[in-house]
Amino acid sequence: MILHHSPLAVLGTDTGIGKTIFSAALVGALGASYWKPVQSGLEEETDSSIVARLSGVPSDNILEEGWRLSAPLSPHRSAELDGVEIHCASLTPPQTQGPLIIEGAGGLMVPLTRQVLLIDQVARWGCPVVLCARTGLGTINHTLLSLEALRHRGVRVIGVAFIGEENDDNMRTIGDFAQVKVLGRLPVLSQLDPQSLKEAFASHFDIADFQSNPD
Repeated sequence: MILHHSPLAVLGTDTGIGKTIFSAALVGALGASYWKPVQSGLEEETDSSIVARLSGVPSDNILEEGWRLSAPLSPHRSAELDGVEIHCASLTPPQTQGPLIIEGAGGLMVPLTRQVLLIDQVARWGCPVVLCARTGLGTINHTLLSLEALRHRGVRVIGVAFIGEENDDNMRTIGDFAQVKVLGRLPVLSQLDPQSLKEAFASHFDIADFQSNPD
């Protein structure tokens, strides 16, 4: 089996929920390429650098970001402070030989410009989505709203990947209400390195859920 010929987008219900760590695990499991369309914040380790460090894939698999913005803010504001504007019409996923994982910035409704939200840009690309969500308090509301917004725009959701401590009821409740596949849960790792991340992903997810025959 091989990944969808279209890219696979990893999006989150919010910022700081662990979707970069999940993206690194998925990139490593699939031997995929990784692309971050917009990186906001350059002073600390970037998301591309984190994926490069944790995924175990060759450095050539980590593609150059579409936009690199200085401040760790919403992309539209960070771009304004840098004196630039993101050109969404030309922000298209790069062609790759194998699977491509695209990681979004923040939550679904993050503005890329004063006119375009991240969720609308992903809908234009037409690629399927894995939605990353917390397991803790508040996740039911945030996740159900996010799934409704994606479906309203006709975005195909493969399923929800949870990140955090065990909370089976929250996961099951979301799956039942949204009628969405619960892909698994990436636990909090006391030691975060390529090997421990690889083992955690293999133990908690079925790689076949992220693979398909070409459309």
